Amino acid sequence: MAENRAEATAYHGKLEELSLLFEISQILDQSMDLKQVIQPVLKAVTAHLGMLRGTITLLNRNTGDIFIEAAFGLSNSQRERGRYKLGEGVTGSVVQSGQPRIISRISDDPSFLNRTGARKGQDTRDISFVCVPIKIGAETIGAFSVDRPFAEDTQLQDDVRVLSIVSSLIAQAVKIRQGIMEEKRVLQEENARLKEELRERFKPSNIIGNSKPMQAVFDLIAQVSKSDATVLVRGESGTGKELVAQAIHYNSHRSTKPFIKVNCAALPETVIESELFGHEKGSFTGAISTRKGRFEIAAGGTIFLDEIGDLSPTTQIKLLRVLQEREFERVGGNETIRTNVRVIAATNRNLERLMETNQFREDLYYRLNVFPIHVPPLRDRKSDILLLADYFIEKYAERNHVGIRRISTPAIDLLVNYHWPGNVRELENCIERAVLLSVDDVIHSHHLPPSLQSAESTGTQINGTLQESLDNLERELLMDALKSTKGNMAKAARLLDVTERVMGLRVKRHGVDPRHFRT
Repeated sequence: MAENRAEATAYHGKLEELSLLFEISQILDQSMDLKQVIQPVLKAVTAHLGMLRGTITLLNRNTGDIFIEAAFGLSNSQRERGRYKLGEGVTGSVVQSGQPRIISRISDDPSFLNRTGARKGQDTRDISFVCVPIKIGAETIGAFSVDRPFAEDTQLQDDVRVLSIVSSLIAQAVKIRQGIMEEKRVLQEENARLKEELRERFKPSNIIGNSKPMQAVFDLIAQVSKSDATVLVRGESGTGKELVAQAIHYNSHRSTKPFIKVNCAALPETVIESELFGHEKGSFTGAISTRKGRFEIAAGGTIFLDEIGDLSPTTQIKLLRVLQEREFERVGGNETIRTNVRVIAATNRNLERLMETNQFREDLYYRLNVFPIHVPPLRDRKSDILLLADYFIEKYAERNHVGIRRISTPAIDLLVNYHWPGNVRELENCIERAVLLSVDDVIHSHHLPPSLQSAESTGTQINGTLQESLDNLERELLMDALKSTKGNMAKAARLLDVTERVMGLRVKRHGVDPRHFRT
């Protein structure tokens, strides 16, 4: 009878153990974040085994510190105090040796440090302590320890076995997560490397800039290049809209096909239609032969329509048909020609304002504005100015067979502080001029155009009050007008758009004698 009771107890114990292991495996499967599952695991173990306290400690390989990652039955301050070095205390020795430790009565073992202070005020003769290593292969990464009411060695050995199995499950979970995190890290690094390669590949050598606004432009170029979407490049004159169009074309699958440029503002209204769509022989005076238009020449490639805002209303209608139907007729012809051309348009004009005044068709605007790219003005990417200056110096120094070694600090200050209304084109012209003027292999501030000069750089600081400066300017204007009219007060007044009475008063006020300008 007693034997049957013992077998039943053992059987019941096995069922509880299996139930615990099943519950822990389910907890570990709930999240890839170990911090989210380790506390529930610890709670499940202490609940099933009737433990008083439990801790899971992990080893920091960089510092050699062993700290409590999760705890049951400890306050936050007690957890913070639970830190050990390798070999220090029971926990430190278990992590160092990789072997479990059993302490029947913690009051009898001087190696038990009670670092957390959780057992103060308790009769430690009634507490047993079990600590097992958490290992991944031969490497110990931490320890699992529990306090329990005093038990005989047989019971404590059973606890070691159960805790070792749980620790193994935790270790496997850590290993799997480490593998996944490592794989994720490798993929992230590879992704970052590939993105950087793409960024470099899509960043054309003829577009200089590392500023944040230009990085955004490079990203847009990369996104749209592989598609056939119509692109509208917007920006002030001289910002490099054509370079953006070239970058899109030469990084697309159409790169081996023609890239045809059309400046819509440079062509008279009478010939723009013929230039775009071609004409038949005899269709107008001077059409001595059939001629292909730019859309036909660009077959399979890209056509770049610069200054699109200057197209006439008639041409806008025909261009809209090309964008919608992908077909057109030559001037004077009846044959419908199909086209496979990507359209990239550019403008520095405010198309929205032109639409309000009916100078630009709204339907054409929406056909062109499929993928807009705004090229920032140079004043909004000042960190690129020196990069561009270096590039242009190298370009024009080589072209003119001169050696430029550096830019002087005052010249750098002028370049950086100028507002560049002409943008990159104006900067390029300034650098070309400076390279030609340099005689000592250095770009000095006086080599830059007067428009860039400041009062400090020219020694022409403003003297006097605002009123004095205005009076001097007014006197100069009066004298220039009288000089132009050879002292004729009436003509000078008309030139300055003032009455003769006002002219006389101003001349008298500034002490200007008109007779000095008569011949």
